[in-house]
Amino acid sequence: MQKKFIAGIVLGIVILALVFAAVLQPAGKPAENSRNKGEVGIIYIEGVIASGRTGGTSLADSAASEDIAAALREAARDPRLKAVVIRLNSPGGTAAAAQEISAEVERLKKSGKKVVASMGDTAASGAYWIAAGTDRIVANPGTTTGSIGVIMERYDLQGLYEKIGVGTETFKSGPHKDMGSASRPSTAEERAIFQSMIDDIYTQFVEFVAQGRHKDISEVRTLADGRVYTGRQAIELGLVDQLGDFHDAVLLAGSLAGISGEPAVVNLGPKNIFRQLFGITGANAFRQSVRPFLPYLDEAGSPYQLQ
Repeated sequence: MQKKFIAGIVLGIVILALVFAAVLQPAGKPAENSRNKGEVGIIYIEGVIASGRTGGTSLADSAASEDIAAALREAARDPRLKAVVIRLNSPGGTAAAAQEISAEVERLKKSGKKVVASMGDTAASGAYWIAAGTDRIVANPGTTTGSIGVIMERYDLQGLYEKIGVGTETFKSGPHKDMGSASRPSTAEERAIFQSMIDDIYTQFVEFVAQGRHKDISEVRTLADGRVYTGRQAIELGLVDQLGDFHDAVLLAGSLAGISGEPAVVNLGPKNIFRQLFGITGANAFRQSVRPFLPYLDEAGSPYQLQ
């Protein structure tokens, strides 16, 4: 008990220190001489993409759609910014979250800003959905991308419950109110309902990619069987526009916006203080260490993932 009390105090001190560090850290400002010719804003999307704000999702490995949408709106309002690079390093996420971010990308483009997607290690599924709505996509030759598809999973724990002697009793207002329950198998009708949901989200995904990449829907469907592609394969298939790194994406964004020379960049967020202080590996380790004390750090599951 004493050890837990001490650990709780230490945890509280660490969290307070991180919060103060984030609040007091001055925002990076571009060089004054860059303001006349325009700047390029940078927005990072890292980890699993989920709806909500940072406070409602996993601290270390999630990209919260509301935070990203806010950064995109900030970019649209800033007259100094002529273009935005969205740096993607994500395996995907929920359909609704990808759609919320894509809607803000479209509004940003309508405001007159050029938008370029820069793919890091991975920009697949929901992350590719977001990239497909930008003006240009830049990927490394070894980037993992594509994975155009939708998946839904459920657990069937009935056999386990029977072995350990656990039973369930369900009271419901309608025949499908407990669809997806882990305490019983799905019925044939329920499987059909789930599949119809998957098919509808998949159609939305394919149509969005076809529109963003200026392709026929039938052509996208042949590529959208859930498989992933390397960046080099993706450019041959017309899923990305250019091979290059993050710096190449910044230069391309500046060129599209009519900025001469090396453009100044402005980090717009969203920022994750755990990533900034510890890096991805350290942030995950920190999250694991505090999980026994803060169980609400675990993000809630989603019915269907674009992964």
